[in-house]
Amino acid sequence: MSEHGPGRRLAELTTLRLGGPAAHLVDATSEAEVVGTVSAADDAGRDVLLVAGGSNLVVADAGFDGTVVQISTRGIRADVEDTGDPTCGGVLVTVAAGEVWDDLVARAVNAGWVGIEALSGIPGSVGATPIQNVGAYGQEVSETVASVRTWDREDRQVRTIPAADCGFGYRTSRFKADPSRYVVLSVTFQFRTGDLGAPVKYAELARALGVEPGERATLPQVRRAVLGLRAGKGMVLDPEDHDTWSAGSFFTNPFLTAEQAAELPDDAPRFPQPDGTVKTSAAWLIERAGFGKGYGLDLHGGRASLSTKHTLALSNRGGATTEDLLRLAREVRDGVAERFGVRLVNEPVLVGCEL
Repeated sequence: MSEHGPGRRLAELTTLRLGGPAAHLVDATSEAEVVGTVSAADDAGRDVLLVAGGSNLVVADAGFDGTVVQISTRGIRADVEDTGDPTCGGVLVTVAAGEVWDDLVARAVNAGWVGIEALSGIPGSVGATPIQNVGAYGQEVSETVASVRTWDREDRQVRTIPAADCGFGYRTSRFKADPSRYVVLSVTFQFRTGDLGAPVKYAELARALGVEPGERATLPQVRRAVLGLRAGKGMVLDPEDHDTWSAGSFFTNPFLTAEQAAELPDDAPRFPQPDGTVKTSAAWLIERAGFGKGYGLDLHGGRASLSTKHTLALSNRGGATTEDLLRLAREVRDGVAERFGVRLVNEPVLVGCEL
């Protein structure tokens, strides 16, 4: 464990490269250090901010006046699962919260662990994935999570929460719903084993693979295709590409009532849901409201803009402040609301700031 006094900027720890100084920063490399640091801060009445990959955080320019815990734990343990069916193998894989998510995906593809190959290239840590119920290209992490091991700050004990009790939904979970209570320590995944990935659900990915939706491709083929698609949208981290200086998709796709969906233009995407709601595309709404790729490059010094590759990402062009980014986010959100009557909701966590 290493500790840093006041002054280190949180911009160094976030993919947006934004955020002011931390009052106190601790780099925790073991579960005991994570639990001990959080508990000490709780006992002292100090606010706590957990950071690992920093890919889903928008931190205020003023920084964070509390204890920042950088979760740097490591470790992957795989245990062969006895399914009772010799034709259907499985494996339980327990992963420390601080492991890099895409490193796990790469290992899964190489080892023949099926179920997260379409989540290739997503930045951030393993521990963050169940909080957001991370998803992309037709897969969600909740489909393979078996349990989440946590430090319960309220009950002050380690608790293992089975997937059925995690409250998973679209980009949410019980951990996101009650963000001050749980610290994710590790995640256990239940994977099938094999050479072929899960059936491809997402039309864009199916086209890239040259298969029909519902068909399958090999794990390496799926990973290569997803990485190519994400790179084309500026969604694979590259320090030389300012489009990737972002928090990924800044707004979630809205879920509308049937009546709200009927008010959209005829060509608006509509995806009926089992509960009667209709999902539509935030990116489509943003573009049709007049905010195209690269919007903002000619405004306010061009310090923050929509990605030049994908309208759903807000990017730091190199000299932005958090307020620059939030100004742009408000403009986009309010413009979509005025044009379509739909209020977009931010996906990243806002720390010390608000829209």
